[in-house]
Amino acid sequence: MATSQVETVNTGADKAKLAAAVALLIAALVAYYMLGKQGALAQWGALLVGLAASVVVFFTAEAGKQLMGFGRDAWREVGKVVWPARKEAVQMTAYVFGFVVLMALFLWLTDKTLEYVFYDLILGWKK
Repeated sequence: MATSQVETVNTGADKAKLAAAVALLIAALVAYYMLGKQGALAQWGALLVGLAASVVVFFTAEAGKQLMGFGRDAWREVGKVVWPARKEAVQMTAYVFGFVVLMALFLWLTDKTLEYVFYDLILGWKK
């Protein structure tokens, strides 16, 4: 029986990269609000540049590399999915809509029956 050990190593450099990414994100937000009088172009430019820098720094850290690996694996798994044919998808959608209509009709009839029983027969509150 083979077992694999997952070892997570958080080095000081990785922690510094994550802290820098957070600092860049905060700086981008602060720059956006501080550049309000400079115009929308300056605001959005500073925000987008700061966000891009933050993302780049994040993906150089180990956590970012693991996230990229997870994304690649997830995309590979999506490629393995056997998607239904158009005819099958339309049929299943029709079944769902039909069931919803039948259930709505059943619940409406149940509600009206209980309303009649409680209000008209038992309590005598005729509308």
